Amino acid sequence: MLKTSVEAALDSGTAKPNSLERITVDTTVQPKAIAHPTDSRLHLKAIQILARQAKRYGVVLRQSHARLAKAAAVRAGRYAHARQFRRMRRELKRLRTYLGRVFRDISRKIAGNGELEARFGRLLGLVERLLAQRPKDKNKLYSMHAPEVACISKGKARAPFEFGCKVGIATTNREGLVLAAKSFEGNPYDGHTLAATVDQAAQIGGVEPDRIYVDKGYRGHDYAGSGSVMIAGSKRGLSATMKRELKRRSAIEATIGHMKSDGRLDRNFLLGHAGDAINALLVAAGHNLRLILATLALWRALILLAIAACAAKPDTSSRRCGTAASMD
Repeated sequence: MLKTSVEAALDSGTAKPNSLERITVDTTVQPKAIAHPTDSRLHLKAIQILARQAKRYGVVLRQSHARLAKAAAVRAGRYAHARQFRRMRRELKRLRTYLGRVFRDISRKIAGNGELEARFGRLLGLVERLLAQRPKDKNKLYSMHAPEVACISKGKARAPFEFGCKVGIATTNREGLVLAAKSFEGNPYDGHTLAATVDQAAQIGGVEPDRIYVDKGYRGHDYAGSGSVMIAGSKRGLSATMKRELKRRSAIEATIGHMKSDGRLDRNFLLGHAGDAINALLVAAGHNLRLILATLALWRALILLAIAACAAKPDTSSRRCGTAASMD
């Protein structure tokens, strides 16, 4: 779909073919549709899921701890709000104890039953990972239904941390037509995403980029193609055209903003890593379609103005009115 939208943009005049040779690349975060992860919420959710799964497959628990865990999670939230952190940590320890009891109870009762072990295997693995993680660990579990979510910091004051996946965006430097929307697992360094993003842009656009404009976060990148990578702030060896195009690099920020506000890049509801990749590509295709529709609306307005001008002046030469009619 993204490749088709690029071809339609070239056919409609939204973008020029030589624009595909000069692209701008940047990364953004595609947040996942999960609640803000806290220890109390994660432990409570794990207990509820384990109890529900056990009831579904006829595993009788000694105690589900559902009521006690919910009350402990509420108290932990209230203590955190009141900045009574010692009491909050006590409730978190109690929640961890409840979860460990339910986890061990289910593990004992399904041991030796191949069918139940297959049913509970993934869930018990996630719970074991949740019980083992500590506050300063890397690759932590932030959601039970979306374990692939990573914690990404982009240095924003209003949102210090975002939970989702990193997406590399490539647009034409002139028109802002999206040529690539590549999702990445985990939280890779921006420079290590450049080669994959440019490869997707070349595959969709059908042209190997000649100039690639990036910000300073791409220093030490992994791109080894034939194109020239120009980092923001560079001044030596640049022609006047290159300097002008380098100034337009920041226009990709507005494109990403439109993809988040007008599209669905701001909250991904699709499942797994495949859902991350699909959502990013669909959002990019939708942005290109909006650019094409805006171009067609502009052409339509110009044609109507030309026809109205000819109709208002009957003494206008037939050659000029014929041109307007042929455009219509």
